[in-house]
Amino acid sequence: MTPIDWDDAADSFDEEPDHGLLDPTVRKAWAAKLAGWLPPEPSRVLDLGCGTGSLALLATESGHRVTAVDLSPRMVGLARAKLSGTDTEVLVGDAARPPVGERTFDVIMARHVLWLLPDPDRALNHWLSLLRPGGRLILIEGVWSGAGLPATRVTMSLAPLVERVQHEHLSADAALWGRAVDDERYALIAHTAQRRRHTEVVDVHLILRRGDEVLLARRSGTGYGDGLLNSPSGHVEDGEDVRAAMIREASEEIGAELDPGDLRTALVMHHRGPGGRPRTGWFFEARYEAGRTPWEPYNREPEKCSGLSWHPLSALPDDIVAYCRAGLEAYRAGERFVIHWHEDADSIAYDPDGTPRATLLPKTDTGVTTAEGGPTVS
Repeated sequence: MTPIDWDDAADSFDEEPDHGLLDPTVRKAWAAKLAGWLPPEPSRVLDLGCGTGSLALLATESGHRVTAVDLSPRMVGLARAKLSGTDTEVLVGDAARPPVGERTFDVIMARHVLWLLPDPDRALNHWLSLLRPGGRLILIEGVWSGAGLPATRVTMSLAPLVERVQHEHLSADAALWGRAVDDERYALIAHTAQRRRHTEVVDVHLILRRGDEVLLARRSGTGYGDGLLNSPSGHVEDGEDVRAAMIREASEEIGAELDPGDLRTALVMHHRGPGGRPRTGWFFEARYEAGRTPWEPYNREPEKCSGLSWHPLSALPDDIVAYCRAGLEAYRAGERFVIHWHEDADSIAYDPDGTPRATLLPKTDTGVTTAEGGPTVS
């Protein structure tokens, strides 16, 4: 139908029992359904193809804040009159591309609208983009005298896009329609995924000191940063704390026999490599003294490392992973908390002429007494 057709139909639209909800039994039936489909807490609801606003009014009465959209100016006028005295916003616009700008909603509902649109799949994709994480799309549709959209057709379109689709048969509930019906009428409630908790890799890096020198390993055969120097390092495994991970990695890579008491926390860095995902790196300091330390560092992973070498901390080499170089420079400067965020076009390798990516985060410089009344730390 065209907008002119809907304008012409507006004055008699509420005569249909499920449109105007003038019959108390029909109104009660729809109120009960909406109560089950809408979230229990007050939510932002977008009602598309709202007609004269009957469902919008029920949602508003349940404590939800509603924005309603219809293509027909006449329908919108009647909806505004019906919703007068509420905070509902009623807009003239195309349900397929509602005029809501960048706003997002907890719920989008559309009754007997999708089947009228020229491209239902495109509309569904756009509607889902307007939902907040964990939001829901409520579609009330059916097939009447061969026209309409079967539930299986709409479910197939929604299933790849959402976390789950709930299908509820409505044909047998005569109270919803004010009479018995024998065609297909249904509701689909599509639930989008909740916002996922942020997760990321946790790295550990060993700053092994021999006087003023640090031990570096040259990467080889790993597929990442090969040929570049890097501190002995690795990932924290499930169930490990960062200190245990450092002790394990140091043993696996350089044969270090470290105890927890040998490690000092040197630096924490939040890092993103070029084109990669963020990760958090914990840098630990340990000391090595020839003849006094009961173990000698050596290359235990020749398939990943082509050799070990000592380098002055005050004169670090340029052929080093930029992430490691930034951590060592911050450590030498006495910094303890750093963000190191690459742009996608940056090099993995340290570039002495490149744009510095390290942001130093201020730390407290006042003493703090421990809960046990022990010495203060700064």
